[in-house]
Amino acid sequence: MEVFRQVAAAFGRRGVPKGMEDRVPPGQYVTPKMPVMSMWPTPHIDLATWRLRLFGEVERETELTWAEWETLAQIEVTADFHCVTQWSRLNVGWEGVPASRVLELAQPKASARFVMLHCYDGYAANIDIDALRSPDVLFAHRMDGAPLEGQHGGPLRLVVPSRYGWKSAKWVSGVEFLTEDSPGFWEELGYHMRGDPWREERFRGWR
Repeated sequence: MEVFRQVAAAFGRRGVPKGMEDRVPPGQYVTPKMPVMSMWPTPHIDLATWRLRLFGEVERETELTWAEWETLAQIEVTADFHCVTQWSRLNVGWEGVPASRVLELAQPKASARFVMLHCYDGYAANIDIDALRSPDVLFAHRMDGAPLEGQHGGPLRLVVPSRYGWKSAKWVSGVEFLTEDSPGFWEELGYHMRGDPWREERFRGWR
């Protein structure tokens, strides 16, 4: 019984350490791991041929090589990551290029209100352009002080702390700017178009 009392004292809401309740959205539990969540096998991506294409409703369509990507100014962000499958990992360290810089390169037209992330494995995820402008959103190529492993989205993934993890698309190959919102892979299957974890926007029709 003493063991159970100690556990109860350390955790408030189920699976959430006391004092961290305001950092963990409803329905989530905290894990020290970073589980691998992918629909298909990890793609092999050669940096020599890697490209990031910025296109759609933009003033300047752009295609970046990896060498060009590495010349862009880098930032470091420590943020919590919330997966729609209900686990959260706190204090993940990310390094990469701020999404705001990518927007500057593309120069989206005033009509561009959404983007579709295209990925090397065929995955796609939509997100509103205002979310990309947040200072903690970045295209990351390092995690916790090391190059981003392939299974976690290396060489490049989007990281959007204010959305469930399925919006933080892995193996990004393109950013398409859109005038109207359009469903990505999971949204086509009924997931929420926005995916705000604090509102528990897991599926369409919820909240």
